[in-house]
Amino acid sequence: MKATYYKHILHFKRPSGTSRGVLTDKETWYLVIEDQGKIGIGECGILRSLSFDDVPGYEAKLQWVCENIHLGASNLWHQLRSFPSIQFGVEQAFLSLQSQSPFQLFPSEFSQGKQPININGLVWMGDATFMKEQLDEKLAQGFTCIKLKIGAIDFNKELELLQFIRSHYSAEQIEIRVDANGAFTADEALQKLNQLAAFNLHSIEQPIKQGQIQAMQQLCKQTPLPIALDEELIGVTELADKLTLLQAIKPQFIILKPSLIGGFKGSLEWIQLAEMLNIGWWITSALEGNIGLNAISQFTYQLHNAMPQGLGTGALYTNNIDSPLEVINGKLWYNTNKNWAIDLHDLSF
Repeated sequence: MKATYYKHILHFKRPSGTSRGVLTDKETWYLVIEDQGKIGIGECGILRSLSFDDVPGYEAKLQWVCENIHLGASNLWHQLRSFPSIQFGVEQAFLSLQSQSPFQLFPSEFSQGKQPININGLVWMGDATFMKEQLDEKLAQGFTCIKLKIGAIDFNKELELLQFIRSHYSAEQIEIRVDANGAFTADEALQKLNQLAAFNLHSIEQPIKQGQIQAMQQLCKQTPLPIALDEELIGVTELADKLTLLQAIKPQFIILKPSLIGGFKGSLEWIQLAEMLNIGWWITSALEGNIGLNAISQFTYQLHNAMPQGLGTGALYTNNIDSPLEVINGKLWYNTNKNWAIDLHDLSF
């Protein structure tokens, strides 16, 4: 058995704004395992300034994994707790290696092209005109759940955009989720949540920056609309610490991004605890390329969560690997009539 990795910089079709700045590209590494003529592939991707493993030794750790691939998926996962995106890549690569097809990690009616996954349409931050253009596009594409990134432009303009949506579509017609990415201060958050609640929103993700446990606890207790923890989960790697966090904050939802929280195993730990504490959850990609998105989508489908998931990011890049994943009428499908545009024996980017 041997392993290698390949770096691939994904380029956004258009700069995408968050409260942490504007993204123009995304770093990705593909981990490839070869054993007895079979090949498996996994995607390791980080988000600069957000990923727990955005550290100088990242590529060296990938090299270490390749040199120690004989340890196997489980042993490597436990030794990579400080590198959740590599944990995720390792899990994918071994599942890919062991599968009949390298891209069928969790065979199901989804991966067979028979059933879709309900997803939300993502509207990026920008000026009000740009956000409205995206909104019109998503509605025309058949989405019934919209997620808006907020916190980067004037808050009143964001409220105006929400007012515009609600003046045309009721909460029964269009579900609206907003994601603040920690943009609000602890002092102003409750007031802003009260203003947002007027628009019958489904939820708000991470209203204040992570790490303010007491402030977030109070916010979740007093909030007029459900709060979903997102960044708050990053860097919490031990099961006991995960339980302590959820018991302390008592959020209404948690959002799981496998690249940021230790892959499939890390996600399942959070899900087990959330369900024990009656906390809702859904899964979102962390802007992976199609290799990672495919893995997350197949994993998500077999968990049978009927809520719209955050898996519509495959079309963001100019140089993504063409795949069978397609978004049709607000749902993610695996089109078995399309092939993967990648030669695993000759990876060159």
